Amino acid sequence: MREFIASRLNLPVLASEHGRSVDDLIIYVHLLMIVLFAGWLAYFAYALFRFRRSRNPKADYLGVRNHASNYIEVAVAIVEGILLLGVAVPLWGKAVGGPPETVDGTRVQIVAQQFNWNIRYPGKDKEFGKQEMRFVNSTNVFGLDPDDPKAKDDITTVDEMHVVVGKPVVAYISSKDVIHSFKVIAMRVTQDAIPGMRIPIWFVPTKVGHYQINCAQLCGNGHSAMANGILVVESQADFDTWIDAKSKSGGGGSLE
Repeated sequence: MREFIASRLNLPVLASEHGRSVDDLIIYVHLLMIVLFAGWLAYFAYALFRFRRSRNPKADYLGVRNHASNYIEVAVAIVEGILLLGVAVPLWGKAVGGPPETVDGTRVQIVAQQFNWNIRYPGKDKEFGKQEMRFVNSTNVFGLDPDDPKAKDDITTVDEMHVVVGKPVVAYISSKDVIHSFKVIAMRVTQDAIPGMRIPIWFVPTKVGHYQINCAQLCGNGHSAMANGILVVESQADFDTWIDAKSKSGGGGSLE
């Protein structure tokens, strides 16, 4: 039944664990709206028939004497409260309550800029190198300290993000210039990229594949180019092979 409703709503492909709860909330809200639409439409038709002029030639200034409409409004408010407190708030709480331990997951830093996604991975030492604002320039977007040995093996890419299927992904989102918004529809994640802030988001991908990264915030004349970002969800073996190839090629970035 759920899959049937999701197909009728034309929901996009789902490829993350928490995304099912997001879709469930969307489905519940749509079902409530359908019920309300049908109910109020039926009541409107009833009112036109019940209070037609031929049956009520003289206006009744007292109006309706029962409290059925009040009961219906209370019932609708209760259902909305259940959706808010029982579905939306727990989902929100899980998302912002803090990412899980990432020892066996993927950690990345993402810095948006007009009009690319810069993505950084810790190297084989599993630790990010030091960063300072004074080192930020056109070729060192992350401000990596060139004298820090831990920064030497860090891996950087542009518009291409690789993660492991079935394992937590924690991404720290920021921006180099204006406000952008990191959005991967298949993962059901969206987070504004704000200059001067590093905001974590996390998700667990469940399907191997390539998924589009979008910018959900109008960020300039080249805004559409931000949709060139690709999230690659792959097996641990393929991810390790990719990391090894990037490490051998010098990390894909520069500290000069």
